[in-house]
Formats: sequence, structure tokens, C-alpha cells
Amino acid sequence: MSSSQSGVAILGAGLFAKEDLRISQSHRDTAHIPALALLSASAPPLKAVYSRSAKSAQDFANFSVGALSLVSAPSVYYDSPNNEKSDTDLDALLARMDITALVIALPIVTQPDIVLRALAAGKHVLSEKPVAPTVAEGLVLIRTYNEVYKPKGLVWRIAENFEAEPGFRKAAEKIREGAIGKVIFFRSVVYNWIDESSKWYKTPWRTVPDYQGGFLLDGGVHTTAALRVLLPGPLMHLTGFASLNKSYLAPHDTIHALIRSSGDFHGTLEITFASPTRERPVADGFVITGTKGWLSINQAASTVDGKETQVFRVKIHSVGPKQKGLDDATQEEPTEVFEEPIKGVEVELAAFFEAIERKEGILEIGEPLEALRDVAVIEAALTSQGKLVDLIELVPTSL
Repeated sequence: MSSSQSGVAILGAGLFAKEDLRISQSHRDTAHIPALALLSASAPPLKAVYSRSAKSAQDFANFSVGALSLVSAPSVYYDSPNNEKSDTDLDALLARMDITALVIALPIVTQPDIVLRALAAGKHVLSEKPVAPTVAEGLVLIRTYNEVYKPKGLVWRIAENFEAEPGFRKAAEKIREGAIGKVIFFRSVVYNWIDESSKWYKTPWRTVPDYQGGFLLDGGVHTTAALRVLLPGPLMHLTGFASLNKSYLAPHDTIHALIRSSGDFHGTLEITFASPTRERPVADGFVITGTKGWLSINQAASTVDGKETQVFRVKIHSVGPKQKGLDDATQEEPTEVFEEPIKGVEVELAAFFEAIERKEGILEIGEPLEALRDVAVIEAALTSQGKLVDLIELVPTSL
């Protein structure tokens, strides 16, 4: 897709935008610059970067030169100290005709306004999850896009890398092919250890979050997106509780919820950022159980092409065909195991660029309304306090 006439800009020069996180035990994706490097010529050229501070924008630009083998650094844009108009502010970037697409990775509460500004400037947008801080704000944002900007041919997608992960998508295909029979229940358990010294905690907008749930919203939508991909029916009703167990992770750091789906199956959602240890328990991950077996998904280290990398390991344990002369206890139970390298950000970026080009048969991911369903599950779990919440009432099937 590389062209001398059109390019992409990245808004937000924080940790996620430039780190290769596949080597990390606590994060499960590849960040923007490494992903663009992997896409190489199939991605548009990086022409600009914006950050609130000149230093972070310049550091990012310098980093991208080596990471992307650029001849020259992308242009740098940033806010002036007194918020005065300048030829290096965000409006100046948005006015550039040679930049047609934006990847936005800004703090949760500021992002919706920037998305609208970008769309108003005629740019295609890929904005980082969550789609909005609350369901109510998300609904307004999506309706505005559908009514004003989508008819103009502008593409807006949400960057939710778990939705794009090949491991989850291949596991979902196996479930829909009947590998475990009809789904009857599920379990999702995520244990995260966040220390006050963590570089992720030290990000100012995360240290004192002015949005619901703190890390639970920021990271929890990964889990709910994975369930959305894996399960054969939408989540319908939820009851649960939220709590705070480490004061520096306010307002909440743990949720437990019981969820019912439209397909007459149910399951549990357990997410915590207050694990007392760095080590994850064996139970961490996803288990989908059906009438003929179960499927589990866990993050693991594996050797791929001679290098250790992070993968999603999928295990399918099923009931084999009945064998004459054997009782139920001795019947064969076949097991299938496969692994997929973690590459969700690379996949979501490629899908976004292909959507802009209107390519046929593209991977349909990142739909804002679907991403809002992920927010709705977390919001319901945070506010339920044991009461039943209708998830479809929160986010209707269409707008």
C-alpha cells in the first residue's frame, strides 16, 4: 500500500506505540512500530507522529527511523506549552493532505474527541481500545460516525488486538466446526500483577485514572473481546461484583461475574490486576466446554523458527467415537494441540489498511459497535453489585 502520495500518522508516542511486547509475560501483543515494520511495504509510510510533549514526539520519531529503516524521521507534532496555535500542533497535522490515515493511541478519556476531529478532517481512523470510557459515550460516538462520516466513505475501526489474534480466531473456527460439540459453559480467568514500580502503572493517565474501572477497563476489554470471538452466541445477561484490593489501583482492580449467553450456555468472567505474585496460576486463561469435549487457550512461551516467542496455545480434548468392547472409562479421548504466534496488532493494522483500500475478502474486525459490547461487559461487571444487567439493553444489536 506504500505510496509517495499518502501516508499514516501515529497519534500518541507512549510505551505501547513502540515496544515489541511479544517477549513480555504481562502483555500479549506486538505494538505499533514493530507491527508496521513487519508489514513493511504492505503498509503506508509513516509520515508523522503527534504527542502532547515535544520530547516524547521527537523520541518516538527517532526510534521509528531505525525500527522502520526510514531514510528520514517522520514529522513531529505536539501541543504548545500555552495551547497556542502553531504549525506543529495537531490541527496542523490534520490539515496535511498527504496523510490519509491515523492510528490513535491516546489516553482513554481524550481519545473520543480526537477521533471526531480526525474524521472531521477527512482521515481514516484506527483508534486503540476501548472505543470509549463508557457505553453512553460510545453510543454517541458511534451514532455520529454512522450518520456523518461513514456515508462519506471514511473508515473507523477499533484496535482490539485480541479480536485479531490468529490463536483466538482459529480456536473459534474449531468450535463452530463442532470440535467440542454444542457449547454448554465457559470459564475465563485472567490474573495480572501490577506493581507501583511498573512502567505501565507509572503512565500518568493510568496512575490516577479518571475513567471507570482503571486497569479493568483498559485491559479487561481484551478478555471480553476474546470471549466475543470464541463464543457462538452474544453475551446477554450478567451479574457480578467488583472490588479494590490494592489501594493504588483505584477505583477497582478485580471483578467476578456470571454471564448467560443467547445460546443457552453460561460461564464465568474473573479478571484481577491485584494478583499477589508475578507468577500466573495454572488456571489462568480460557476454557470453553461443549457436549463432546473442551477447548482451552493459554499464553505460553514456545520456539518458533528457532526463536523463543510468545504464543497462544490451544488444546482441544474431545470424546472419541465409541469403541466396541470398551467401557466409558477406557474409551479413547483424542487431544489436539496447536499454537499461534501472538501478532494481533500486526493483523489489525493490516485489516485496517485493506479496509481503506476496499479490498475484497478482508478480515472484518474492529467494528466500533462490537467493540462497545466489550466495554458493556466490563461496565456491567463494575456496576452490577449482584443485580442482573441486560447487556443487550445496554448496547442494542444495531444503531
